[in-house]
Parts: sequence; C-alpha cells; structure tokens
Amino acid sequence: MIAQGGLRLSAEQQSAVDAPYDECFAITGAAGSGKSTALAERTARARALCPDARVLVLPSPRHLDEYAGEILRECGAGVTLVDDVEAELLFESACGSLFALEWEEFARDQLDPEVPGLARPERFLEAAFRLMRRLREADVDPEFFLARSLAGATEFYANPPNFADPALLGATKDSYHDSLDVTGAELQRQYRREIDLAKILAKLYQGYVELVNASGRMTGRDAVIAARDRLRGDAALASSLRERHRLAFLDNVEELTASQLHLLQQLFGEALHGVTLCGDPSSATAVSRMVDPARAFALATSRIELRESSAPAIARRRAATPRDEAAFIAGQVAAWLNEGTPPEQIAVIFRSVRNVEEYERALLDRGVPVAIVGDANLFTDWRALDALALLWNAYDPFRHEWLLRTLANPALGLSDASLAILCSEPPDPQRPLFTLDDEPAPTSRRSRWDPKRDLRLGWNVIRGDQDAALTPEARARIERFRRLRAEWIEAMDTLPFEEFARRVWRDALAREGAPGSARARAQHLVLERLLARCRAFLATTPDATTADVLEYAQRRMESDLETCEDAPNGAFVRLTSLEAAHGLEFDHAVVASVRPGAFPLWYAPDAFMFSPRIGMVPKENAGGARASRTAKFTYYVFATKARERYNAQERRAFAYALRRALKSVLVTASGAPTRGRTAPEFLEELR
Repeated sequence: MIAQGGLRLSAEQQSAVDAPYDECFAITGAAGSGKSTALAERTARARALCPDARVLVLPSPRHLDEYAGEILRECGAGVTLVDDVEAELLFESACGSLFALEWEEFARDQLDPEVPGLARPERFLEAAFRLMRRLREADVDPEFFLARSLAGATEFYANPPNFADPALLGATKDSYHDSLDVTGAELQRQYRREIDLAKILAKLYQGYVELVNASGRMTGRDAVIAARDRLRGDAALASSLRERHRLAFLDNVEELTASQLHLLQQLFGEALHGVTLCGDPSSATAVSRMVDPARAFALATSRIELRESSAPAIARRRAATPRDEAAFIAGQVAAWLNEGTPPEQIAVIFRSVRNVEEYERALLDRGVPVAIVGDANLFTDWRALDALALLWNAYDPFRHEWLLRTLANPALGLSDASLAILCSEPPDPQRPLFTLDDEPAPTSRRSRWDPKRDLRLGWNVIRGDQDAALTPEARARIERFRRLRAEWIEAMDTLPFEEFARRVWRDALAREGAPGSARARAQHLVLERLLARCRAFLATTPDATTADVLEYAQRRMESDLETCEDAPNGAFVRLTSLEAAHGLEFDHAVVASVRPGAFPLWYAPDAFMFSPRIGMVPKENAGGARASRTAKFTYYVFATKARERYNAQERRAFAYALRRALKSVLVTASGAPTRGRTAPEFLEELR
C-alpha cells in the first residue's frame, strides 16, 4: 500500500494500520522504524471509516495538557496555562508565610524550623518546587504524600538497615562515611527533623494546589489533574466527552506521565478502549521522572512492534578544546549544506543547550543560520540582553548595569577611558550628588524613582555633566543617545509596548551582521522570540506597564526553569537539547560535547527525594549535626543504585540521540578521554 506521503508501507506497518479500533492497540518500535507513519495512516483510515466521529489526535503528551485546559474552559473554569517559571512564582507566594515563620505550628512548637534546607530559603524553595513537580506528574496528592512520608519514616527508623554493611561502605565516598556513623540518638534526631520537613512540604504543597485552583493559573500538569478530578466527579461530562471522541491516537507515549495516563483513562475507560498508542518504551529522555514509560503500553490488548530500519553511518571526532570541537562541527555542517542538505534537516544535539554559545558563534562565523531550541534561557542570550538594556535605559537610567552594557556596546562603542570619565565626579563641586526632593526625575515614572540610587554615571549621561571632558566623537555619541532617549520617554507613554520596543531597537540596537546574513537572521529570531514572550505576558496582564514587562523579563532571566522550545520559522540549523529533539528526525546530526558533565550531565541527586515505600529522603542533615548528609540519604542512593540507574538512563538517551539522524551522525567531544565509572564517557564506550 502507498501511504499519503508517497511512501510504500511495509507489511508490518499495514497490519498496524488495519488493526481493529475497538480495543487499546499499540504501535512500538525504535526510531526510524516507521511507527509514526503507520500511526498517521491508521488515523487517516479511522477518519475515512467513521466520518461522523470526531477523532482526538495527540502528537505528544504535551497536547494532552492543552486538551485538559480546553475541558476545564468548557466547564466554565477560567483557566490560563502557564509555564514552570510562572508556577514557581505562585509556589513562592505560597511559601511567604513559611519563610516569615508565621505559621501557628511554629508558635506552638509543633514544628521545628531547623529542618533540612530551610536555612537557605531560595535553595529550599527551588528544591521543594522540583519535588512538587515530580509529585504532580506521578499523580501524588498532598494527603498521600504526607501519609506515606510519615508512615515510611516510622517504618524506616523503627527498623533501620545495617549502616556498617561493607558493601554500603565500599559504595560510599570516604567523605560521606561520617553520615553512616550514627547512634540511636542521632537517628531519632534525624527522624524528628524528617517528620517536620514532611509536614512543612505537605502544607506548602497543599497551599500551592489551593492557590492554583483558586487563581486558574495552571501548568499543563496542574490542568491535567484538575480535568481528571472534574471528570471523576461528573459522570455525564465524562460520557459526553467519550461520545465526542470515540477514538484517540497518541504518539510519543514514552513521555506520558501518570497523571496524563489517569486523565486518558477517565476519558476512555480503564482499558483505554479505542485508543491507539505509539512510541518506543526505551526512548524516554526526561532527565528526571517518577513514571515507568512501559506502564501505558502494558494496557494495550494487542500491539505490533516495527523493526528498526538501517542505522545511519556514525563518525567520531575528538578535539583538543571545546573551541576546536565547535570549529570542526561548523565545518562539517557547512559541508552538508554545500552538498544540498536543507538547513532544517541538520541538527546539532546536546544533552542541554544552557551553554552552547561557543558552538553557535562558530556556526555563525561560517555563515550558517542557527536557532537554539530547548532548555536555553532566552532572557540571558547576549542579543536579548542588549535589547533589554535599551528598554531599561529609557525607563530607568540609574540601573547602571544596563546603562554600562549599552554604552560599551557597538552601537555607542565608548572606550574604557570614556566610561571612566562618565563614572567620575562632576566637575562642579557645588553640584549635589543626590537630587533634591523637589527636583524632577529624568523620567515621568516618579513612582519608580529612588533618589538614593542617583549616582554619577546616570546623571553624567542624561544631563551631560561630563560632556566637556569627553572626546568630540564620544561626546557626539552621548548627545545622540540623550536625544533618542528623550524621544523614547515620550514613546513609552504613548505607544503600545511592542511598538515602543521596536522603535527603541530600530534607533539604537547594534545590528548583527549584514541584512540577510546568518548573524542578522539569528538576531532577528531572538528579538522576535523576546517580543513573543512579552506579548504573552501582556495578553494575561493587559494593564501591565513597561516597568511590569521589564520586571517580568528580570524574573525569567534569573530562573533556572526558563526554556526556549518553540520551533523556529524558516531555514535554520538547530542547536537543540535532546528533549527538544524528541520525536524529530534529521538527515544529518551531530551529537556534540559527549563528555562527562555535558553528555551525560553530572549525577546530582536533589535535596529532597520521595519514595512511596520509605517516605521522604532529605539529603541535608540539619540541626547541629556532625555529618553533612543524612544516613537515610546515603543508604537510599546505595540501595536503589541511583547513580547506576541514572547512567543507564543517560546511555539510553545517548542511543536515542544517535537515532535522530537518518543518513549520518557525527559524535564529538573535546579533551582527553576518560574511563570513569561514576561519570562514564560515551564517546569512549562507542569506540
């Protein structure tokens, strides 16, 4: 049979297309086996056979999050889907009273505030939010979390393991042996701290859930749980949705979480009648998950496993330094482009794209148009920082970190000597260092004005107190900037934010490269992404001012949860994280920086872990303890073989990265090869 795309289906694919629709059916297979093609043909056949039935097509589990939001809105709930950065801010508001020690439990001595991590509130907040995300994905509610934490702690400490076990001591670093040298009194103290920690985390978790439900600002995982709960309590709604979507087709099932699976079961019944699942159980690439990806596939009444097609040719390259590695990758990508490969059919895959600027610059130097996709923070990109600096200059010239960035940028290009003059004392000793209360602020935003922040640089730039000391060229540049800024202040009060931003950038932002060049296209992509984020914020906060938008950008710049996963429009070579490349295939790929700490990432267990069997597993040993780690944590990492399981998962992720290429894949690393056991090097293993 010929598929819609012109490809001839194999006998296995055709069997998958023709399989009955009434039961749960699964199509599995490795990358390149044609399972997505078979799923697409099976979906088209279902629509032809049942033209009156509305078919639910979910290309990935993330689309189930969006569908959950639609269900809630149909039920009259005012739901806005937000990302993890916004969710962490909600969680932070739920933690405010904790950090102020305002809980009644503290006043009544029912809780001890000296629990693991609470001495450093910011780190405690981050670790608690990461734990809460995993609990939501695993569909663990606050009540179950607290109950199992208390029961698990009681069971563990009532019958502790042998902390002097030679195997345990041998598997533990010498620096952490002190955590295993514990007495009964010390274990009792750790037990009490753990119980208090569990109660605190459960209360914060419950507060977050209540705040999310009350505000309607939900992440996808929150919306999935809320929709699941709505369907559980409304049989008529569940029946109507089941009638509306008698058939469903879900791809990339290996990324399905427990809460998403439970929502599917509310829609289609426990046995998932009429649901076709498609994916590869061995291809789960999430860095941290609490769900067995094979769990959903086990529900299938029948399945067909497609055989993998021929593997791409694999080449290896080790360079002396990351710069040499980046240059070699750029040369290889340029060669593929010269051979006629479209840019969008080439990808450079990293485990994480947090620090790939060296690789991006090397590609741009070769004239290769590139787009970063994945867990990169858009708001820390140098082009976004330059653009935000100009907006801060218009709004508040006394944020000197932003002003110095603008003055040193190519658009103004002031020398160090000129910057030193602008930071120096005013020539007139009678000139007051700080503005008087009745002296107007340089912008109209008086509510934001703080005279204590009135320092020399800002006044020298906006009033020209040091113009006479500058060279003629530097003085002309400062005078032009001053004139433009006066126009920006007026535009800030009269134009919509996007028009104001475009006006400022058109006037003073240094252009990257000639028009149409790779550098210019990359800069344009970053600026459009930045404006898209600002538009999304303004859509949910229509009364926001320029100050609100800039503070929003500041929060995102400081967040570790910020990502940039939107697919670029146009012909770009992707510098992508592995998770952002999930489900995608390219003609050619480079799996880059395959060395310990980069791919795989370092194994770094979180501060708080949770086991349904033994409850909370805190890492930090708080409260005047001699050892830095708890005995339970050291034992848990050993007993569960956490490091070994992590490295095994990273090996699966590496194998998945290699299968993203259809024709050829290049694997690169830099530095001397290693043979580490705790941190393996996959390039050496591949060799």
